[in-house]
Amino acid sequence: MSIETDAEKEESGWWETAKIIIQALILAMIVRVFFYQPFNIPSGSMKSTLLVGDYLFVSKLSYGYSRYSFTLPLIGEPVRFSDRIFAGTPKRGDVAVFRLPSQDSIDYIKRVIGLPGDEVQMIGGILHINGTAVPKRETGTFDDYVEGDRMPIRVRTYEETLPNGVKYTVLDEVPNGRYDKTRVFKVPPGHYFMMGDNRDSSMDSRTPDVGFVPIENFVGRAEIIFFSTSGSYASLIQPWRWPFEIRWSRFLKMVR
Repeated sequence: MSIETDAEKEESGWWETAKIIIQALILAMIVRVFFYQPFNIPSGSMKSTLLVGDYLFVSKLSYGYSRYSFTLPLIGEPVRFSDRIFAGTPKRGDVAVFRLPSQDSIDYIKRVIGLPGDEVQMIGGILHINGTAVPKRETGTFDDYVEGDRMPIRVRTYEETLPNGVKYTVLDEVPNGRYDKTRVFKVPPGHYFMMGDNRDSSMDSRTPDVGFVPIENFVGRAEIIFFSTSGSYASLIQPWRWPFEIRWSRFLKMVR
């Protein structure tokens, strides 16, 4: 009959703790690789749907796996394979993360507006899809804060309704802005036309820097905001700032 010493008990306790930590890390890695990946919002191109400082989960299963959505943990390098596995189809109105076609190391997040074969055009600030104006009605204003200024800029908000019934809010800060009038964009097969909800402050498919987005560049669909801070003053690694800087009302908010 053996009697476990205090040292052996302590070593056993440490090993059990280490196993729990290792198992938790493996589980988190599996979730990140195959199911949900966290992203944070660094710019205001999707206001008011998404704000700078929002942290959200993106569902990889929504569109299947490609060389951009299936990445190695920690280093974030894409796994190189040519086809898409368990492919899903992006829906009009989805808020999606994709790799920038012209520089595929950069993640963008925009709304799916045009599907393969669609014709998309902006005329006088009104979105047109296949020659038909998308219904747009004014809904109020949004207080947009510029970094360094305490007083907000009031921007008009509008509700757009896509042909499939998806409704969302867009901002129109500059009447007759640079991208309020465009040519007709014919979306090629296997590609999508993406736009930001902050129409006058979004680099999207209306610009040559983004253009049409191939299906293989899609990473996943934005699902839910799990954390949000007022700008860059209270990140996930600065919990002592949370009571003063986090936006409690945005926690667990679905992205639509």
